[in-house]
Amino acid sequence: MSTLVILLPPRERLTARAAGHEAASGLRLPVDWRFVFSADGRSVAQSGSAAAAQLPRADQCVLVLAEADVSWHPIAVPKAPAVRLRAALLGVMEEALLEDDEALHFALAADALPGRKGWVAVTHKPRLQAALQALENAGLSIERVVSASRPGPAARGHFYTEAGAEAATPWLALAEAEGVACLRLEGGLARALQPSAGAGVSWTATPAAAAAAERWLGAPVVLMTDGERALEAAAAGLNLRQFDLAARHRGMRALREAVKRLRSSEWRAVRWGLAALVAVQLLGLNLQAWQQAQLLQAKRTAMVGLLKTAHPSVRAVLDAPLQMERETERLRAAAGRPGDKDLEALLGAAASAWPDQIGPTPTLRFEAGRLTVAAPGWAEPQQTQFRDRLRGAGYGADFSEGRVTVSRLNARGAT
Repeated sequence: MSTLVILLPPRERLTARAAGHEAASGLRLPVDWRFVFSADGRSVAQSGSAAAAQLPRADQCVLVLAEADVSWHPIAVPKAPAVRLRAALLGVMEEALLEDDEALHFALAADALPGRKGWVAVTHKPRLQAALQALENAGLSIERVVSASRPGPAARGHFYTEAGAEAATPWLALAEAEGVACLRLEGGLARALQPSAGAGVSWTATPAAAAAAERWLGAPVVLMTDGERALEAAAAGLNLRQFDLAARHRGMRALREAVKRLRSSEWRAVRWGLAALVAVQLLGLNLQAWQQAQLLQAKRTAMVGLLKTAHPSVRAVLDAPLQMERETERLRAAAGRPGDKDLEALLGAAASAWPDQIGPTPTLRFEAGRLTVAAPGWAEPQQTQFRDRLRGAGYGADFSEGRVTVSRLNARGAT
């Protein structure tokens, strides 16, 4: 899956305050955005700077915040519903915050569970909100926001220089299990916080900061460009787009996201598999339909042959079962034999099923296979007994207005 990683430069702070333009500089966004493009999400294929509308398109877009723009705080995660969790976090961290809560954005680490100790990330909300809005206005869908550094069990130290200030003193981003600190190498604070030689720290540095880092550390460091570090941060299971800044994929946008992911290179095997599955299903359905059609046609041919063999007088066959029944009934009537729907058969069935302690019927009427007899004053148990007895012989009874109509049941058990 191709990945576009966009690097948000750090906020301007001290110089802006000295000039009296703190708010304006804090929200200032770059004209050209630094980016890293990867075709497979693991290696850098292209990097550079471009306007938001001219950034490469990829299957997923990730915004990486600068090292010093995210602070990490260990807290006891409050037990609160999702809609009230941000307010609960604010209540827990109120004393540790230096800015108004409206200017801050909170995000929980992936393993931060309610009622347990966990990490919460805090960053400047207006600038992050403005960056997301600017990028999405340019047609980019930012799926995740990540931090370049985050606390973890494996200690990590990275030396870097700010963009456009390669000649300045490098910075050290030190991420440990106790938290994340961003410090300049000059002065004694960085030296005081330096882990011991046996702490097993993994040291990396950008090419511009490598020489100064090795002099300060007294040991070689692994080179890592800003693009490689940003791509590494984007691959981590972290997303700071939470609460009111969470990505909202609804309607057609969600459908476009799903189609975009399905069309990515990582899903090529799945696409081929789905296409093959659909093709096999269509082929199987058509083959089964052809077999069923052949079987049905064979049965129709057999019925037509049986009809013509049994009744040679039938010339045109339109409905073989119906014509067979009619011809059989005609021959039976011509032979003088009673049928299941004749008066004699219906009278015999009614007599054999007649309820106990019920006298003879005063009236009866026969028409077209239906025998109607008077049944005044029959109780429900007597009606049920009569109906059950008739059903055993293949007949049905319909009670209405003091009369009962007896008729032959068809193959489905209906009269």
